[in-house]
Order: sequence, then structure tokens, then C-alpha cells
Amino acid sequence: MGADMLKFVTLAQKHPEKRAPALRRRDWGEVYDDFRHEAAADQAARCSQCGVPFCQIHCPVSNNIPDWLMLTAEGRLEEAYEISSATNNMPEICGRICPQDRLCEGNCVIEKGFSSVTIGAVERYITDTAFNNGWVQPPRPRAERPQSVGVVGAGPGGMTVAEELRRLGYQVHIYDRYDRVGGLLIYGIPNFKLEKSIVQRRADLLIDGGVSFHLNVEVGRDVSLAELRERHDAVVIATGAYKARDMSVPGIGLGNIFQAMDYLTASNRKGLGDAVPAFDDGTLDARRKDVVVVGGGDTAMDCVRTAVRQGARSVRCLYRRDRINMPGSMQEVRHAEEEGVEFVWLSQPEAVLGDSDVEGVRAVRIHLGVADASGRQTPQPIPGSSYSIDADLLIKALGFDPEDLPALFDEPALKTTRWGTLLIDWGTMMTSLDGVFAIGDIVRGASLVVWAIKDGRDAAASIHRYIGANAAESDALREAAA
Repeated sequence: MGADMLKFVTLAQKHPEKRAPALRRRDWGEVYDDFRHEAAADQAARCSQCGVPFCQIHCPVSNNIPDWLMLTAEGRLEEAYEISSATNNMPEICGRICPQDRLCEGNCVIEKGFSSVTIGAVERYITDTAFNNGWVQPPRPRAERPQSVGVVGAGPGGMTVAEELRRLGYQVHIYDRYDRVGGLLIYGIPNFKLEKSIVQRRADLLIDGGVSFHLNVEVGRDVSLAELRERHDAVVIATGAYKARDMSVPGIGLGNIFQAMDYLTASNRKGLGDAVPAFDDGTLDARRKDVVVVGGGDTAMDCVRTAVRQGARSVRCLYRRDRINMPGSMQEVRHAEEEGVEFVWLSQPEAVLGDSDVEGVRAVRIHLGVADASGRQTPQPIPGSSYSIDADLLIKALGFDPEDLPALFDEPALKTTRWGTLLIDWGTMMTSLDGVFAIGDIVRGASLVVWAIKDGRDAAASIHRYIGANAAESDALREAAA
């Protein structure tokens, strides 16, 4: 019997229990506890089952959200998982790290006045339950194909395209310059947002399904792109965008100033049990330090909340716009404030103070002027408004640009856009090189994990068509020659 839906009129929005900030500050556990079944079913039943589901429209992978919410409300969790995983290769990860307030939940039709359905928490609950019950299985093709595909990058985009191609029977090889599978999911996102065991179990599924990983292999150093093209029938570039943006102010060359990814990678590696000299000697450890993070995106939020857990004396986030214009998730900002982070809005550094190491930051107040071409108001320094704050660890979280892949891969024919991203045909995801495809941040610029998953799924379908067309052409030529 179907569940009663539309409970939003009688039942208030409720997330899983949130752990107290005082507890969260002392460990690396996730913010929210797991949903109990009754609570997940009740919250799923708040869905209005609207005729035009804006939650689905605003989801990059077009998740069938109303359907799996209804199935969850009815207790049909295995079916809910089948529907959820039909459009998303990593629903339990997206449920944890997607900015739902800007995507599905932010566009829920009951959001105004009643608060949206807790879509992300239910999505996480469904797939965690599926893993616990053994419903999640490795990709098993109906038949093996002789063609192979090489994937450059073991992040979420690379893992997605590999899974989709493996289901179709292709021999898939992933090459990554790091020693673990997951890319940003492993090295960039802290445990309190995404526990590493969750990423590892996805990697284990791919290994069990027959995907071959070649770790500690850097394309352009250990193997060339030309060699991969010779070795495989198609190649996918899924390297991400990791070239950190910098700022140019007096004193920026002082000691104890680091890029966000260097800081987060050291912390994550330490949590994984690795020896990290730059952490172990105290250099990249925020313990008993006054930490200033410059930036307003999700990476900045990861840095400030990591510093809190490392035992920083104070943690401030300096951002040149206001709260409303912050690009990061508002939920992350709230969590950071609960944990003791101080946000210094409408401020930007104009100099770094100190002799050999950073001792402070001189900042200037900002006024938001007229909108620029992107529609965002232009930050304008207010004359005479400078002030100083203490800092003995400064972290730059200013965003990322793509690396110069044509130079790194020694492939000048690999065309790029004026932003440095790889130029592709968005209908096929193919680059300027025949049989070489590209997905994720290397074509979009720094973006969301869910967009990398979307690109991986699209590229897999395109590669399948491309290899099939080439095989048909080869068969036709052989027949003509005979």
C-alpha cells in the first residue's frame, strides 16, 4: 500500500541529529548522525510529488528524486536505491558533499514557508542502507569487449566513466599520479564531510568489477599521451583543475603561507596514516596558531574547519564579499560558525606582515560597487579603512585553474579555451584529438563533484558510440577488401 505523501503541511523539516559543536571540534567524525528508518521515511513523505519536480530539473544528473522519496516513504528501500543509482554513480557521496541548498533542496517547490524536503540526507541514507544490505554490486558486463579505454585521473569523473564503460564490457585502465584512488575526494575533502572509507568502498567496487588501476603513474612523465592513444581505443582526460590561484600583495613570500590544497592534503594524508614531514614538524599543523584563511568557497570552509580540529588558537576567514555573495555552501558556513570560526566579511588582504614568517595580515574594508559582466558586484577598497589581525599561519583558498595540459602532455595539438580549460565538442565530449575525450573540471573549470559525474556518464555513452562506429567502419573495410 502506498505511503501518505505531502506531509510537509503537518510535519516539520528535520535533518538527522547534528552532533554538538563542542564534540565536533575534537574529532573528525561527520556532522550528522545517520537517519533512523522511521525518520527517513517520514521526511521523505514530506515530498509534494509535484507535477514539475524542480529538484530534479536543478540536479546536474537529473536524479528521479520524487520517485525515490516515495519509495523510501513506503519502505521499499532496495527499489529506491535502484532508482537513485540509475542516474548517479555516487549518490552516498553527493548526499554528503553536494550543496543541496543551491541545487535540489534550494529549488524544492515547498521550500517557501514550509522548508524543503531533506533530499541530501535521504539520498545518503538510501545508499548507505544499500551497502549495508549488500545491494551495491560491482559493474558486471553481460559480455566482454576487446576494446580498451584509458582514463587519466582517478577522481570522481574518472571513476564514473570507468564504471559506465566497464558495465558495457570495455577493458578500462585508470592512470593516476597519486597513490590512492579518489582524487579530490581523498586528498581535498576532510573526513568530517566525507569519510575516506566511503570513497575506498567505491574504488573497491571498481577493482572487483575488473577496472585496472595504475597508480603513481603521471601522464607526461611516466607515460605519454601519445603512448596511451596507441595502447587504447579511446582515452579520457579527467585530471581535474588543481593549479592554485595566488594573490599578489607585499609580504606574500614570507614563511608559513600555504596554498589550501597543500594544507588539506597534508591533513588528509596524516588522517590516512601516512608520514607527512611538513605536518609532523608542525609546519602545516594549525595547533596553537592564529590561522587566517583567505577565500569564500567550499575549499576555504574545509580549511577553516580543519584548523579548528587541529587545535588552532583562533581561526578567521577573510572574504572580500558579504555572506549573501559567498560562493560556498551556506550550510558549511553555519557549521563553521558553530565550531568557532570568525568570518570577516567585506575585507581583503593588502599586505602580509612579518620578518621571515607571517605574523599578521593588514586588510582593507571593501564596498561592493556596481555589477561586473558576470553580474556580481565589484569589490572596491574603502580608502583609510585598513586594519591588522594576527596570523602565524596564512592559507590561500582562492580557487583553482587548469594546468597547461598541452605542455605537460607534450601535445600542442590539444586545444584549449581562453580560460585554459580543454576545448571539447560538448555534443561528444571529444577534444581536438581524435579519440581523446575530456570531462570534469579540466573542461568546466573548478566545479562540483556532481558535474564530474554527469560528464563521466555522458562521455561513456559518447565513447561507446565512437568505438562502435570505428568497429563498424573497420568491418566494412575488411569486407570490401575481401
